[in-house]
Amino acid sequence: MWNERLINRRRMLGRLGAGFGTVAFANLLGSESTGPHFPSRAKRVIFLFLNGGPSHVDTFDPKPMLQKFHGKPMPTENPKTERKTGNLLGSPFSFRKRGQSGLEVSDLFPRFGGLIDEACVIRSMHTDRPFHDAGFFLMSTGHNLAGRPSMGSWITYGLGIANRNLPGFVVLCPGLPTVGPQLWSSSFLPGVFQGTHVVNKEADPEKLIPNLCNRQVGAESQRKQLDLMTRMNREHAARLGNDPQLEASIATMETAYRMQTEARDAFDIRPESEQTRTRYGDSDFGRGCLLARRLVERDVRMVQIFFGPGQPWDNHDDIMDHKALCRDADPAIASLVEDLKTAGLLNETLILIGGEFGRTPAAEVSGLVKVQNGRDHNSLGFSVVLVGGGVKGGTAYGSTDEFGYRAVDKPVHIHDLHATMLHLLGFDHTRLTYRYSGRDFRLTDIAGNVVHDIVA
Repeated sequence: MWNERLINRRRMLGRLGAGFGTVAFANLLGSESTGPHFPSRAKRVIFLFLNGGPSHVDTFDPKPMLQKFHGKPMPTENPKTERKTGNLLGSPFSFRKRGQSGLEVSDLFPRFGGLIDEACVIRSMHTDRPFHDAGFFLMSTGHNLAGRPSMGSWITYGLGIANRNLPGFVVLCPGLPTVGPQLWSSSFLPGVFQGTHVVNKEADPEKLIPNLCNRQVGAESQRKQLDLMTRMNREHAARLGNDPQLEASIATMETAYRMQTEARDAFDIRPESEQTRTRYGDSDFGRGCLLARRLVERDVRMVQIFFGPGQPWDNHDDIMDHKALCRDADPAIASLVEDLKTAGLLNETLILIGGEFGRTPAAEVSGLVKVQNGRDHNSLGFSVVLVGGGVKGGTAYGSTDEFGYRAVDKPVHIHDLHATMLHLLGFDHTRLTYRYSGRDFRLTDIAGNVVHDIVA
């Protein structure tokens, strides 16, 4: 009977012979991704994560009343913060109007401030908890606790991987940020959408990505080995049934094989002119932003850059530490925006700039700090910046109160931010779901509203 002659699809594909790894890889990248729900404005995302919590009242949210009441108690509500805080601390940095839009930006960002007409500053952000771990998780995965897929994994799951010679989601950090790899995990999404962490401390791509090239076996022999391994894996999968981890392993090995040629070029910034490398700055973050530009030029869907290991923007003692941090951040961000605009890629590349929360308008006076010129964590109000990708440039949305403590006008939660980013990428965030353990999960959990007013 015909039914008896049916061949299990997996076993049939497993016996196709040489090149089967490519078939499996294409299947994973095609059928497992959903595709946009409607025409998108953006095709890729760069997330510049200023981990540790930059101070909004010292960067993108000017507060004249904070300056007026410097050194005095807050005349309205007494801030309830994680640590003990004292009197109000006026910003030691000046704000001035920038660009044709006249948006006020701190002198900490002179170069990026000159490009503010390309940006939308959301000044009414708020998050759930004033703790780094919870803030990192919510900003990166849409949930306060570990165990959910990262934003980059959701984006590559939705859009698919455009360049099969490179990972679809790359994470750059010269070490590990607070929490670590769980921030770029694919969790229960297919493993092919997991972030690839690159420790961006080196300029040589073969040092940047260990074991990038096989010195003992040539490309042709590697291809034969990979095809043999793939056939064996498929025979194994045919006996066991569906195994997502095995599927992900097959795809990962195929990507690693292909990366030997393209990654060597994509991650090598040495051919860039000295002038270009100087513009970005000789810092881990500067080189990260230059690498991000090179990766999105090659159709990598998501690049997430952590400013540094740990939480470098966590300036409890002295807010003047922001000055040193911005010496690296400002030229790198400005150069990235300039180069993407020159290349015609800014309109289709969405850049998110921000941390996991903001900082208090009052000075921290707990026994844990020495200088008492810094600020504590503030989850009730802070700013993020969106550039390109279909956002209204030269605009500010929402506001905190007159001291910068709490979001009061048009509050935007992290879920709303994620919903808006997905909208710009062509997705209805309520429909970009994945069924796991009997439930449909999504990046925005069970909340989130698109902020249509910032969409161009």
